[in-house]
Amino acid sequence: MAFTGNFMCTSFKKELMEAKHNFLLSGGNTFKAALYTNSASFTAATTAYTDTNEVSGTGYVAKGNTLTRIDPTTSSTTAYTDFADTTWSSSTITARGAMIFNEDTTGDTSVIVLDFGSDKSSSSGDFKIVFPAADASNAIIRIA
Repeated sequence: MAFTGNFMCTSFKKELMEAKHNFLLSGGNTFKAALYTNSASFTAATTAYTDTNEVSGTGYVAKGNTLTRIDPTTSSTTAYTDFADTTWSSSTITARGAMIFNEDTTGDTSVIVLDFGSDKSSSSGDFKIVFPAADASNAIIRIA
């Protein structure tokens, strides 16, 4: 098994301090979700999108789907942002996980890696990533 859980990439944490990522709904960067097979090998040291072990199949294109951002906000002492759910319609693919990356940065820099826990498949149907609630306890990106 190559996936070892969900994590925020270390390079992304540093790049936040360098103001390289803009999550605003209006005028923000383009973030994408690429899907990967269980042969993909990612660690917190992963720095960028790669096409190595990216899934292929009907209804899927390289670099995956463009994500719809949800404006960053705060609750108490936690800042957070999230994305709207994304769907590959009428697809036939099998994926073990995904990488969210910023397509507007040099080198398509990685943000987070998602481990689905097991292979997930679609057969001439919808393959969907459902993001957690956009709140301080659940949002996909939180800084507490």
